[in-house]
Amino acid sequence: MNPETHFKSWAKPGIIPPGLNSGVAVEPHETLDAISGHFRLFQLRDGHRFSTDDILTAWYGTSWCPSARTALDLGSGIGTVGMICAWRLPGAKFVTVEAQSESVALARKSAIYNGLSERYEIREGDLRSDVLRADEKFDLITGSPPYFPLTDGVKSEHPQKIACRFEVRGTIADYCMTAVQHLAAGGFFACVFPNEPAQLARVEAAAKEAGLVIVRKRPVIFREFDAPLVALFGMMRAEDLPEWFRGQTWTEPDLIIRARDGKIHPEYSAVKLAIGFPP
Repeated sequence: MNPETHFKSWAKPGIIPPGLNSGVAVEPHETLDAISGHFRLFQLRDGHRFSTDDILTAWYGTSWCPSARTALDLGSGIGTVGMICAWRLPGAKFVTVEAQSESVALARKSAIYNGLSERYEIREGDLRSDVLRADEKFDLITGSPPYFPLTDGVKSEHPQKIACRFEVRGTIADYCMTAVQHLAAGGFFACVFPNEPAQLARVEAAAKEAGLVIVRKRPVIFREFDAPLVALFGMMRAEDLPEWFRGQTWTEPDLIIRARDGKIHPEYSAVKLAIGFPP
């Protein structure tokens, strides 16, 4: 297959990454899927797959921190958020942290395939451990924390899926605490979390305890006229903000994914275009 034909998609001009000539291959239990412009993502056929929540987290973080030179993705999984951010921020250097070996292996294949090896470091480890040095600071930090305690809900039989949805290795509080420790001065932390009142209280308490301020929030409605199930949160260190500003949050208008008739909402189509994905 001709690489230029293979990579023909919604993408801004630039050098086509190694792709088919990178030396990495798709195994029978894997798929290789378009994720952002020319970039592709290795995924397990029957494991965790990238989600709308991941796409929105990457879009939100890069939209509100567009000049980031250094970026960190916490609990990076197979690399969805990091890969989209790397496409959106072609001049930035990345560090990602993920504890599951299977997901790390897939992310490393994607990084090689997409020609990111020189500016994209994937570390295997628990974000609550010493996988990050104390002196490492980042302009942009992103994260898609698991939403539920292990005592809640029905668990998937696939361990990769369990860790992505349930708090096997860290809670929203752990993500906030790690973020505040590694944000550069004036840095931005973007994450996604459920918008239901009890869960919203958790993310608000986690931010406050860590010394973060939720400066903006955007509820997400997956079908028009339904209640918002999740929200996007943009946080900054309280010490970086004027004292009078620390007690307020700007709640943006709801972001609608699908209209009432089931079609993709025009704004979400624009979001997808912004990350180099067909609308």
